[in-house]
Amino acid sequence: MNREELKALGLSDEQIDKVMAAHGKVVNDTKKKADEVDGLKTQIDDYKQQLKDRDKQLDDLSKKAKDSEELTSEINQLKEANKTAKQEYEQKLQQQAFDHTLENSLNGAKVKNTKAVKALLDMETIKLDGDTLKGLDDQLKGLKESDPYLFEQEEQQQQKNIPNIVNPGNPNGGSNTPKNIADMTYQELADLKANNPAQFEQLTKN
Repeated sequence: MNREELKALGLSDEQIDKVMAAHGKVVNDTKKKADEVDGLKTQIDDYKQQLKDRDKQLDDLSKKAKDSEELTSEINQLKEANKTAKQEYEQKLQQQAFDHTLENSLNGAKVKNTKAVKALLDMETIKLDGDTLKGLDDQLKGLKESDPYLFEQEEQQQQKNIPNIVNPGNPNGGSNTPKNIADMTYQELADLKANNPAQFEQLTKN
């Protein structure tokens, strides 16, 4: 989506600025979260390479010292210490990645108090798989049904955001989920203007 496309829809410069600002914030926030996770992965990869280089150096030294039992024993001890340090550091970084992804997921689910919700989750069944957490969605769904007060309600979200709208072609709402202007594509904006100009005008005025 660019300024020329929005201008073609008949929006003023002020309206275009609002749409671009809202859309840009969503994109920047998403990119920031992805960069943070990538940074943790890079730390893990860098440390793995460092340990691999150390292991190779110890192997080379071990070959040269094969006739010295004392030196060979010392090298083996260093290898074992190296292995333990590697496992501990990997676990630490994996935990950091898990905690970061969990925090972002809870915020994305509109949780009011992440600390309170974490206490209700069965962490043993939640596993980090790439950039997602397996086993989290089902637990959150259950909490939304049993303890809805832990989550921001739809009415609260609508008051905080730019006026929400329903999908084009369904002006009465129906079962469609309201959308925020920041989440809409150019095509959705164009369809809204064609199918519901009054709602389009109301949205772009705010």
